[in-house]
Amino acid sequence: MKLKHLLLVGIFAAGSLVNAQEIKKNAIEVTGVAEMEVEPDEIIFNIGIKADNKNQLADNEKLLFEILKNDGVKNEDIKFKSMYQNLYSKTTKFTKSFQFKINAKTNVSKLFEDLNQKWVSNLNIAEIKNTKIAEFRKTVKINALKAAKEKADYLLESIGKKTGTPLEITEIEDYMSDSVMPVAYRSKMANVQLEAADQSLDYSFDNIENIKLKFSIKTRYEIL
Repeated sequence: MKLKHLLLVGIFAAGSLVNAQEIKKNAIEVTGVAEMEVEPDEIIFNIGIKADNKNQLADNEKLLFEILKNDGVKNEDIKFKSMYQNLYSKTTKFTKSFQFKINAKTNVSKLFEDLNQKWVSNLNIAEIKNTKIAEFRKTVKINALKAAKEKADYLLESIGKKTGTPLEITEIEDYMSDSVMPVAYRSKMANVQLEAADQSLDYSFDNIENIKLKFSIKTRYEIL
């Protein structure tokens, strides 16, 4: 029994020694950074319509769907958000809000012109994004990890060493924006009845800032 006990103690001690040696391995810690700009290919709008009664509201909703359809917006890309009835208003008593999305093929200026109606109460941007943004995020993260490895390689090479096994990899999200504003909207964007009349403003996708992605990866490599 004593011999068995001593053997177990010896095994645990050896295991602890190995772990201690692994912890004390010489290592280099570096951070790799990668960036990418992605062109938006989809805009999601909030739009509100108004009316004095329920029948008029239904008619205005029908007109809205017709306009959106004529400008290439599919029915499945239009979503109901809310409806409100104001019992105390002397003028407009009913409002209804929707969300709809457009793509890069949409003529945004024409869409705004068509929606320049008295019964449209508001039109503003909810979100600007790229439909393949998840794939681009992965690419940027991979590039950041490659940059970290490259940095470790040339730093260690300068002192006659080599990069060994990665001991730790930590992802750092420095900056990511899925929401950007067209230049034309920076100072005024709320009401399409005001905006659509200004033909000097460019509402196309070309006038939208790119989505900027930036990621950092912190790594520790064994020094050989």
